[in-house]
Formats: sequence, C-alpha cells, structure tokens
Amino acid sequence: MAQSDKRYTIGIDFGTLSGRAVLVDVATGEEVATAVYEYANGVIDRELPGTGEPLPPDTALQDPADYLRTFEVTIPQVMRESGVRPEQVIGIGIDFTACTMLPTKADGTPLCFLDEYRSNLHSWVKLWKHHSAQPYANRLNEIARERGENFLGRYGGKISSEWFFPKAWQILDEAPEIYAAADRLIEAADWVIWQLTGVETRNACTAGYKAIWSKREGFPAREFFAALDPRLADIVDEKMSRTILPQGARAGGLTPQMAEKLGLEPGTAVAVANVDAHVAVPAATVVTPNKMVMVMGTSICHLVLGEEQLEVEGMCGVVEDGILPGFYGYEAGQSAVGDIFGWYVDQGVPARYVDEARKRGINLHQLLEEKASKLAPGESGLLAIDWWNGNRSVLVDADLTGVILGMTLATTPEEIYRALIEATAFGTRVIIDAFESKGLAIEELYACGGLPERNQLLMQIYADVTGRNIKVARSSQTPALGSAMFGAVAAGPEAGGYATITEAAARMAGLKDVVYRPDPDRAVIYEELYREYVQLHDYFGRGPNDVMKRLKALRARVRQG
Repeated sequence: MAQSDKRYTIGIDFGTLSGRAVLVDVATGEEVATAVYEYANGVIDRELPGTGEPLPPDTALQDPADYLRTFEVTIPQVMRESGVRPEQVIGIGIDFTACTMLPTKADGTPLCFLDEYRSNLHSWVKLWKHHSAQPYANRLNEIARERGENFLGRYGGKISSEWFFPKAWQILDEAPEIYAAADRLIEAADWVIWQLTGVETRNACTAGYKAIWSKREGFPAREFFAALDPRLADIVDEKMSRTILPQGARAGGLTPQMAEKLGLEPGTAVAVANVDAHVAVPAATVVTPNKMVMVMGTSICHLVLGEEQLEVEGMCGVVEDGILPGFYGYEAGQSAVGDIFGWYVDQGVPARYVDEARKRGINLHQLLEEKASKLAPGESGLLAIDWWNGNRSVLVDADLTGVILGMTLATTPEEIYRALIEATAFGTRVIIDAFESKGLAIEELYACGGLPERNQLLMQIYADVTGRNIKVARSSQTPALGSAMFGAVAAGPEAGGYATITEAAARMAGLKDVVYRPDPDRAVIYEELYREYVQLHDYFGRGPNDVMKRLKALRARVRQG
C-alpha cells in the first residue's frame, strides 16, 4: 500500500498523572508516533490550586483543563512527528480512569472553571481514587441490602466508594449548592468526548461498571434513589441520561473548532468513550473467555470475559457486552500497586541507596529490583498486606490500610521492596481464587501497562504466586492502542476501518515474545506464604480486628482539631 493510501487512527489514554496519544496504522497496528502530556495539576489531594486551603483526608481531585491540554498538546505532536496528513486519520478513540466524574453546566462547562464555584472542592473532578465518599457508599450498600436490590449481586455485593453514586451523593450532602448548580453529573470520559464532538454522549462501559446500569434493566428505580435521599430521587433524569451507547459506536464527528485546534479534519469519527482497563483487553489480543488481563500500573484492573453472569465476591462488576459484544465482562482490581512501590521509593529508601543508584546511572526501582532479585521467597521473613490505598477487591473497603509484618533490626530496603511486590501478587491471587470459586476458570494471564515494561522481577513473582503463565501485550501503550482500535471501529469499513472490535484485534493487536512461567520450587514457598497472607487478610479485612478503621478515625479526629 502506498504511504498516501494508508489510514490511521488516534487513541488517547487519560491516566492518573498524564495523558498519552498514539497514532496507529489501521492495517497493522504499528504505533507510528506517541506523545505524552504530564498533567500540570496532577492529582489534587493536598490543596486546591490557588487557594492554599488544605483538603480533607482521602480527597483526590483533578483539573479538567488538563484533559483539554492533553488533546491540544499530544495530537498535534503525533501529527507533526509522523508526517501523516489530516485526511489519513479516520478515527479517534479515548479511554479514561474511572470512576472519574465532574459536575458541569448544561453546555458542558465544568463548575470549577467558574469563579463562583472554583474554591469549593466539590466543583472539581473527583478522581477514581477519591475515597472520602466511603460513608456514602456504606449507607448506599446498607439501604440496597435492606431493600433487596438485585443489582448488588452484579457488583460482588458492594458498591465501591470509588463509583459514581457515592460521589454524587457526597456532592449533594456536603455541597448542596454545587449539586443544585450542576446541570449535568458526568464521567470525565464522556465529558472529553462531549468536547470533541459537541454532543453529550454516555458510554455503556462506565455506566455499567461504575453507575449501576445494565443493558437489560437500566438504572436502579427512582424509589431506590429516593430511599438514599429524597433529593436524589430524580438524579438520572435531572443530571444524567438514559441514552447509553455501546462500545465501538460512533459518538459523533470532530467539531470544526476542535479540528482546527488539533490539526485534524472536521467530522473525523469519534468513538464513544471507554475505561482504560477494559479497552486494553482486545489490545492484548484477548477476545475469548477464561483469560485474565491485568492492566498493571499505579493500580491493577483485572478483566475476564465469561459466557454467563455469575456472582463473584468483591468484583467491581459484571456487565453484559461491557468489554466485548457477546460476552459478560468481569472486572476486579487492586487500588494500589505501582503507587505502593512509588511510595516506598519516595519515603523509605536510605540515602546510601540513592547515592548508589545515582553513581550507577540507574533509578531506585532498578536498584531495588536488582537487589531484591537475589533473595529467595521467604528469605526476608517479611509478609505485607497491599492496602496502602484501601482494598478494591474482594473486600471493597477504602478504609483498610497497609501492613508490613516481620521486620527486625536486620531488615533491608530490598527485603521490604520484595515483600511489597509479593503482597500485590497475593492480592491478585485472592481475586483469581474468588473467580474460580464461583466457576469462572482463569486459565492464563495477560499483562499490560507500565509495570510489565519495567519490572521483570515483579512479573516472575506474579507467575510464581498465581501458578500461571503470563503473556505480555506487545504495546507499551496498550489502552491507547485499544482506544485507537475502537476508533477504527467507529470509522467503519467504508472509511478504511473495521466492522467489529474482534476484526480490529486480529489486525492491530499483538504480544511480545516473552512469557513468564511459574517456577515449581518458588511456587511451593509462595503457597505457604499465601496461606499466611489470607489469614491476615481475613483478620484485618473481615471484622475480627477493625484496628485499621479505628486508627483512620483517630487520625481524622486529630487532624480536624
């Protein structure tokens, strides 16, 4: 095919700290150019920009202006670097961390853009890891159980504080003036599509997994919301939408104004939004059941396709057609993984290690991985629990916190680092066991994201702990590639794209040559450690000892004076 005849799509992945775009050849999946924009305001968890006022504990906000800048910086950059002409780009797709939501006016203007609301924290984007809505999640779950709401079974028995309605209820209860001023409450994923197309569009993935919507039943009844708070009774009709579009559908075309800003053609197909983890599944070549995709970065999302709807403890949700059409898509996850390793490197490593890494021209993660790889399983005498940011699955409790057990005066930094890696692997094993206990077999694992690209020790430990082979996605930007694939589906065959995401995956997705295989000798020791982990997991997480919650409550009381 002549260069001028090639067709391309752009995928934009909105992450926790940055947004990244890839320009992809539709015929081969080759990633022709990549660009990253680091959010200027990052995660807003200490004070609002420009105010200096401290934020309450467990607050995690973002600035929607960073999302617009992601488009304006990355898309022109990949176009410049590639030399691709605007008319060769046939589609755009995006994915987003979720549930990440915000209040806006009827025209899509975020309330935090308006001077009269900017100083109120509830006018800003609530990031996925905003956890101060936990009391509202607790009450929502209590009322749902009292009423016998059948939707709870689709979410492992609990709605998380990270999801849409606890966050919306928190806005209503703590800032009723913001709730009243908000004409729309919307996922950031859908908001950025609105900015591209000029049309408000809601997607089935975030609606299904994060906002208690199902293809067969829609949203919960008005009476349920009224039981939470009478002021919430009409939240769906007043602040949201009942029109939900499936993944791969075309949300609309690029507006002339956005086309000019981005250097693309007006009317370029824009796919409905997707969740960052879910869009990675076909991009990791997985289009059939019983294969778990782990999207491994600051947190981990675990995605599985199934042929029937099962109730699995602590899963984030099971949604019909939620990942790929024709299957039930299951999601579970861990609220912190890479974030834990980052915390330790930032807060716990002695100066001599910093100096050694600098002299050798490597970073601290590389140094600790090298030293930790020389240790045998169990050699450190340490065992950790991976709840530095609460537990998403299977306990669904943001008030749980981390533990390192077994430290002595001889404990080394690399021993702690390895114990933290092992803890996150044990957390994944708990999730796998929960699925298999309900009859959903997990035959092999697929990994993508930043961690598989950077840490071979971590990947080998996961294989040893889970007892399964792990294959690694070819792309280092798997969610962005997946979004580009859905952009090709939104464009359709007539424009040079594809009719289905399965067709797109066959041409555009791929795997690396590497496969991590469990070592039988190490697996025996890890099985012993895992049993100890499960005992601690249940002791601190299932009620026998609520010390973590008492300590968090004490912290909050002291900080509030």
